[in-house]
Amino acid sequence: MKKLPEVRVSYKSLRRMLVAPLRSKLLLTGIELKVFNYLSEPMSAAELACVLGFHGENTKIFLDGLAAIHLIDKKNGLYQNTPVAQALLVEGSSTYLGSFIGIQERWLHPAIDDLPKLVKEGPPPQEIGVAPKKRWNAQMAMAVANYQRAGIGQQIAKMVASFPEFSSFRKMLDLGGGAGLIGIAIVAEHPSMKGVIFDQPEIVRVSELFIREYELEDRMGVIGGDYLKDPIGEQYDLIWSSATLNFARDNMDSIVKKVYDALNPGGLFVSYHAGLTEERTQPNGMILGWMSLALMGQDLGLDQGFIADSMLRAGFKSVRGCTLDLDHGPLDMDIGRK
Repeated sequence: MKKLPEVRVSYKSLRRMLVAPLRSKLLLTGIELKVFNYLSEPMSAAELACVLGFHGENTKIFLDGLAAIHLIDKKNGLYQNTPVAQALLVEGSSTYLGSFIGIQERWLHPAIDDLPKLVKEGPPPQEIGVAPKKRWNAQMAMAVANYQRAGIGQQIAKMVASFPEFSSFRKMLDLGGGAGLIGIAIVAEHPSMKGVIFDQPEIVRVSELFIREYELEDRMGVIGGDYLKDPIGEQYDLIWSSATLNFARDNMDSIVKKVYDALNPGGLFVSYHAGLTEERTQPNGMILGWMSLALMGQDLGLDQGFIADSMLRAGFKSVRGCTLDLDHGPLDMDIGRK
């Protein structure tokens, strides 16, 4: 009699992969349909369907799905936001991340439908010699601002404030700072340090709005430009840069030297970027995050140590690094001391 195969592995991980897109689709649909706006207080599926003009039974099935992935709670037939949905998915909140999640979805998923074709045929034709650009505009900067102040900015500011030199700092730069909430959070941790946000001209106009909102006009300013070719200012004691130097990969040494020259003696350059490890297969969140762009011919991933090595070539007298696993996943913090 033929025996069944002896199986020493589990299908469980494959099943999780198969179901994962349904989880993200439930989240994205909940944001699109604005259901979280109505669930700050308990509500039945029938009530929500009536308010929004939706199909009654399918609304209930959909809400059960959101409850299954712990975005809402269900009790006695009534649905209500979980704390994470209440804090991050209700429109109008200063920490609303619906728009940011939409941007992330468009960034992460463009190659999904064409994945077999891209693997078989390669990336679509590109203009030769044109480097990938940071596709940001003011609307995107506004959306990312809420991400920066929904916890990550506060965490980073507390960490930077713990540096032994922090109390002596007089001026800092947030290089490629976007809406500027991380730079704002760092400046707010110091009693007198001044700060500058550097980004594209249309982006720093958004930064100015938040500088006014947090009443730091007397201590913070902006510089609009392209850090690849324009001056970034001078006499800084601290230069912070996060999630932007991927776009300068082919010009890293010149950018890091520009940073070095802009620092006062004894100043710090702190880089917070993903460093790829294990033959560029980890961290998995970063690999998957950049995959769509990479498949389309715009690989922006940086190997772990790439920025730190550039710091040493620029002349920083010491470079120290660590990996921090915050909300966005594990990223490397490299600290260069001039």
